[in-house]
Amino acid sequence: MRLTTLSGSDKTRGVNDQKLRVGVIGLGFAGQTALEAFSELPDVEVVALAGLETDTLKALGAQFQVPQLFEKWEDLLAVDGLDAVSIGTPTQLHAPITLAALDKGLHVLCEKPLARTVAEGVAMVEAAKKSGKVLKVVFNHRERGDVAVLKHQIEEGLLGRIYYAKAHWMRRNGIPGMGGWFTNRELSGGGPLIDLGVHILDMALHLLGEPKVTTITANTFAELGPRGRGSASSVIRPTVDTLGSKFEVEDLATAYLRLEGGGALQLETSWATYRAPGDNFGIELFGTEGGAKIDVQNYTTTDTLKIFTDVGGVPAEVKPATGAGLGHRAVVSEFVAIVLSGDWSAHNGSEALVRTQVIDAAYASAKAGREVVLND
Repeated sequence: MRLTTLSGSDKTRGVNDQKLRVGVIGLGFAGQTALEAFSELPDVEVVALAGLETDTLKALGAQFQVPQLFEKWEDLLAVDGLDAVSIGTPTQLHAPITLAALDKGLHVLCEKPLARTVAEGVAMVEAAKKSGKVLKVVFNHRERGDVAVLKHQIEEGLLGRIYYAKAHWMRRNGIPGMGGWFTNRELSGGGPLIDLGVHILDMALHLLGEPKVTTITANTFAELGPRGRGSASSVIRPTVDTLGSKFEVEDLATAYLRLEGGGALQLETSWATYRAPGDNFGIELFGTEGGAKIDVQNYTTTDTLKIFTDVGGVPAEVKPATGAGLGHRAVVSEFVAIVLSGDWSAHNGSEALVRTQVIDAAYASAKAGREVVLND
């Protein structure tokens, strides 16, 4: 259902044929962040916005002067002259919206994770290849300033050959939307492993130079969520009867990944566990010539990176200066630049599909209680 369409003079305000015409789907954090980022770019016009929260839809439409507002994403995809869409919806909608958009010849920017399952992800990537359009997934944490500095140091050879890495994202009380779509397996695909774990997996593989994962051994636990504990908005709820739906996913997961060439990567992620308060993520790298650690407490962006080396045979610790980075804005800007470049063949979501394959295999390993071998 279309809620509003501005007059013709308003619709063409400041628009020329060279601008990328974008539609944004989803009104939560991801959707609003994308909307803000697109609206800041001179080569972009956000022409349509879709979401079920009517009041929020109207308010954002007015704030960002978006001419066409819709409740249904299907109606947004039917807008004439649309070039690209940004998807910031619950995970179960990533595949159907992406497939429909690519079928209409639109470029797609999709919030992480790519999909709930490998089957969905493969369908999305194959559709992108068939259409020849861009499919890019939002991995904003690799755009942090500390990650960028560390990546440069690795490429300069400061750490030598990295043979072991540990990445984590741990929360004390951080279950998002207790009783909502996040904790429903059918809608979300899983718990913190697919929600937070995919971010730290991306950071690690990006820093390590995209090594192939050969085997995975994983465990998942659901100890606090099913008892109504660990919510981001309420520390303890007495029973799951108070929830909108049952807690069907894990609240803590750990995975051990063997990498081609003999390296290894340990992942650890939780929405809720008894530990120090706060929201903490980071990565440690161990190389033949040095080591490094990124430790982020409650999303801080300063004094987070340490590099460990030897100076004159004496152990030394270096703390490089790092900026905040641009996060979502960098991802959106890169997406727009790729689309406007006309060189789309290498941007079909394949790298994001690798992340989905690893997460899927980790869940399979945890369910089966054994190591899983990743096939090509």
